[in-house]
Amino acid sequence: MSDKSVPVPSGSVPGPFSGHFTKESTRRSFAWQDLPPDETHDPDLFRGVIIRRIMAYLIDLLIVVGLYIVVTPVLWLVSLLTLGLLAPLSVIIATLIPIAYHTATIGGPRNATVGQLIMRLEVRRWDGGRPGYLQAGVQTILFYLSLGSGILLLGFLLALFDARRRCLHDLLSGTLLVNSDRVDIL
Repeated sequence: MSDKSVPVPSGSVPGPFSGHFTKESTRRSFAWQDLPPDETHDPDLFRGVIIRRIMAYLIDLLIVVGLYIVVTPVLWLVSLLTLGLLAPLSVIIATLIPIAYHTATIGGPRNATVGQLIMRLEVRRWDGGRPGYLQAGVQTILFYLSLGSGILLLGFLLALFDARRRCLHDLLSGTLLVNSDRVDIL
């Protein structure tokens, strides 16, 4: 620990993860002291993250499939009406649906996908702040590269050994997933 300390607002709990939440604003302001906490210093912040993360992704997968069910007939119709000229564009649009969904929700005001919200999880930057759309996009692209590659699939196993339960795409994008109910009370 360094001599630098982050002031703890009144009414919050001092510790390695200090911050506050006001009902008047939808943005939470947080700062870690030095490095982010790990499961040794704040176990509640990471308790159950791995299984809840898997469940959140399954919920998000259902949402993305629902989006495909809505969008696919429109893309087919456009391809048919243009005699196949826009078929390549349809493939690009279909590919961008899950990337756009994850980027928009993680980079948005709640910093979580719908599945993560349901499972009470939230994405944070390495320094405790909220990721923006650019960082959310990088994390999402790295996530899908890991998911789509057999070798990079091992990056998900990293969460079993990382003290902050981070996967390879979290490490490379400078993010971590925490229990949002724990974040709210600090």
